[in-house]
Amino acid sequence: MTRLLEQYNSQIKSELKDKLGLKNSFAVPKIKKIILNMGVGEGKDDSKLIDKALEDLSLISGQKAIKTKSKKAISGFKIREGMPLGVKVTLRNKIMYEFLDRLVNIAIPRIRDFRGLNLKSFDGNGNFSMGIKEHVIFPEINFDKVDKIRGMDITICTSAKNNNEALELLKSFNMPFNENKIN
Repeated sequence: MTRLLEQYNSQIKSELKDKLGLKNSFAVPKIKKIILNMGVGEGKDDSKLIDKALEDLSLISGQKAIKTKSKKAISGFKIREGMPLGVKVTLRNKIMYEFLDRLVNIAIPRIRDFRGLNLKSFDGNGNFSMGIKEHVIFPEINFDKVDKIRGMDITICTSAKNNNEALELLKSFNMPFNENKIN
């Protein structure tokens, strides 16, 4: 079992149950999945960029990423239906907890000018999304072999019923939120 999963089962679950005033231990929120997405708009012209992004995202996540294709043609952007435009990966179970551990303890502290995660990034149903401008903050990426610095989106899906439950869950995993951030 991973370190965060053991910590959740032994400590965090009971603390959240008391803090949220839940009677049933199955009602305690938990993380369902983490989705990583990297859009590569320039990939429509050069397929090697998509392959490099696929390789980088697979290294970051520890799981093979897949290419995402356009659903419909948009002539203004010179995009045809079925053209690869990005890469994504969905993490669950042990790999998800290992990634969350690396994200919180290694990657987020390496973000330049970081002042905490925005509290307005919750969607109302207990899911949290954040964007990263540089994918090189992850230690798996060799900075010398990077052809271009890319951004990525990270979505953490939880079983929480509202934003407050999800916030308490993610705080218990030491996610650094900025309580003073207004915008």
